[in-house]
Amino acid sequence: MPTSRRIGVGFQGGQVLSLRVTDEQLKALQQALGGSGWHDVESDEGLVRLDLSQVSYVRSESEDLRVGFSA
Repeated sequence: MPTSRRIGVGFQGGQVLSLRVTDEQLKALQQALGGSGWHDVESDEGLVRLDLSQVSYVRSESEDLRVGFSA
């Protein structure tokens, strides 16, 4: 089963959509950025359709997030 990571999609106007997506979905979205029209993202929350002309940024969590303290 593919692992997923949390991303934030920022839109013109300041809204941010938080999603959990696979690395493949994130790569597909990154490749579509800068284009026009609509792009479908399959997330853990369900299918999301984004208007690429309104996307300002995409922020993604690091793959090596850790909980706890380091010595």
